[in-house]
Amino acid sequence: MERRTIGAAALAVGAVGLGCMPMSWAYSTSRQRGEDSLRAVHRALDLGSTLLDTADMYGPFTNELLLGRVLKQRRGDAFVSTKVGLLVGDQHIVANGRPGYVRRACDASLRRLQTDVIDLYQLHRADPEIPVEETWGAMAELVRAGKVRALGLCAVGARSARRPGARLHDATVRQLERVQQVFPVSAVEAELSVWSPEAREALLPWCAARGVGFLAAMPLGNGFLTGTLTPGEGFEADDVRARHPRFTAEMMAANQPIVAGLRRVARRHGEDVTPAQVALAWVLTQGGQVIPVPGTKQERWVAENAGAADLCLTEADLAEIADLPAAQGSWD
Repeated sequence: MERRTIGAAALAVGAVGLGCMPMSWAYSTSRQRGEDSLRAVHRALDLGSTLLDTADMYGPFTNELLLGRVLKQRRGDAFVSTKVGLLVGDQHIVANGRPGYVRRACDASLRRLQTDVIDLYQLHRADPEIPVEETWGAMAELVRAGKVRALGLCAVGARSARRPGARLHDATVRQLERVQQVFPVSAVEAELSVWSPEAREALLPWCAARGVGFLAAMPLGNGFLTGTLTPGEGFEADDVRARHPRFTAEMMAANQPIVAGLRRVARRHGEDVTPAQVALAWVLTQGGQVIPVPGTKQERWVAENAGAADLCLTEADLAEIADLPAAQGSWD
């Protein structure tokens, strides 16, 4: 698989990564099987999808524990990205960016992951009670201590809260400018997909101008762009899509033209090419620093997603995707 570089630290990873969150968090947890997830991670590494993206809050903690079982055997094959800054309570999630907490959380993640160094340590959310520079400074100390190789920041869209006329990620760019003065940003993680392309307005240009890697979260639109979901089929109560405005039966039906367009492009490349691969290949065309991180817990989808790295979209393909209708439905 093609290799791409994670920003200032110049760390190479496979062009398509693996989002590990669905293995233990947010997506139909009653259907999760640990052994299936372990096979999926091993398959990803075998195919060159070396970037494994997790967080201490996924589970919480169980996602890192699961990956630790793989890393104990194959640490040299993997690039580990985990996150800090969010705590899961009984009814809600809260941010914690206190330097002392960051240091303790890193040590705990290292233990769970069964490794002595985290390749990319990301700030999941900034704590509104703590200057982000203080949190970032504590994370920088972890790099100097040899516990972390590079730092990243996760962008929060907050579509419902932005000012009229403001671009979605303007606030994140301002935050990035602040932390960049403390220690180099090696990667930014944010949503980017055919039906949620807003990161191209501000975040992607910022990353491209500074050689910062971009981890494209939800590149398959929470599964919608795979074309495998049926409008009105319903989701389990603990699945985030059960409460998502774009996953009502009405909105899923309204957005089917997007999937139909991806299918048309896929057919031009062969009967084995899927809409999901086209969607991922589109993300890969957004810049040499962009690494899509599709989440899955099944080995078969890992293999399909990795295959997108070999799909070369033509100018005609890209033009057709650009002409697809904008997604309908709120994202918040």
